[in-house]
Amino acid sequence: MQGYLTVIDTLQIFQELQEVLPPEAARRVAEVMGRVYTELQQGITRAEFQELQQTIAKLTEVQLQTNQQLQALAQQVQALAEAQRRTEQQVQALAEAQQRMDQQLQALTVQVQALTEAQRRTEQQVQALAEAQRRTEQQVQALTEAQQRMDQQLQALTVQVQALTEAQRRTEQQVQALTEAQRRTEQQVQALAEAQRQVEEQLQKLAEAQHRTEAEVLSLSRSIKELTGELRDTRQQLGGLAMTVGYTLENEAFKALPKLLARDFGLTVHGPLRRKYVIDREGGPLEVNIVGSASQNGETVTIVGEAKVQLSKNDVDRFIRKKLKRLEGALPGRLFPVLVTHMTTAADVEAYARSKGVVVYYSYDF
Repeated sequence: MQGYLTVIDTLQIFQELQEVLPPEAARRVAEVMGRVYTELQQGITRAEFQELQQTIAKLTEVQLQTNQQLQALAQQVQALAEAQRRTEQQVQALAEAQQRMDQQLQALTVQVQALTEAQRRTEQQVQALAEAQRRTEQQVQALTEAQQRMDQQLQALTVQVQALTEAQRRTEQQVQALTEAQRRTEQQVQALAEAQRQVEEQLQKLAEAQHRTEAEVLSLSRSIKELTGELRDTRQQLGGLAMTVGYTLENEAFKALPKLLARDFGLTVHGPLRRKYVIDREGGPLEVNIVGSASQNGETVTIVGEAKVQLSKNDVDRFIRKKLKRLEGALPGRLFPVLVTHMTTAADVEAYARSKGVVVYYSYDF
């Protein structure tokens, strides 16, 4: 055994290990190796010794690798120290920034306090505005109710104005009729004035003639009386003749109108047309020269007409005012107005009647 084992210098091993290990670790490894060699000297075989040497060699290799790793770790620790230094610088910068932020925060706190005070004043103003809004809403509600009352009054006034407008229109028609009558009256007055002048001239001549002979005056007086009686008879005869002509025109219209109305307006006359009294919308009797029931496109209509020997615009207005207006709503269905005549007093009478919705037929249409 002693032939292949040598004495191990523990101090030398410690010094060598101290180059790669910390002192305490090198001391402990040297002591362990010393004990191992001591034990090997007591009873180890050559094979076991060689194996031990190989193990030691491996341990030495591992130790070298460990030393390299330690060096790498040392470098890493150095890098970490450098990073720590930079971190401390950043922390210092952050501390300075924090100090500035604290100063800004302090300034912001002052501003927030000012804003809080302004907010309090604003809330007071908002509360005052809310109270004013409530009073305004009450005033608006009162105004709305007043507006509703005014709308109701306006609606009532509108109805009154419409009624007044209708009355004004009827008044204008009456004024127009009166104007036409006034014009005719003025013409008659003018004619009477002319006749009066002629009479005065004749009276003057008669006065002169009276001086010549009283007998002729008495004879003339008797002649005048006779002529007056004859004139009265002539007027009565003319009145009867006018009625006869009017009735004759109506009688012809009774026969001809159904065909003409069917041809021109598609009216179907039910039963004969007649001359009779009907009840107007005020419940009073009204004489109608031509009246009868008919239908047009399934709608019920009532024919209402008059006959005029010579038709004028005043006759048209008088027919509308005295007949059609009084019969609106008093007869079945819609009124269909018709006027028949021999001729008109002017060229535009027929167009005027048609503009008023009145149909005109001439006797020669029959």
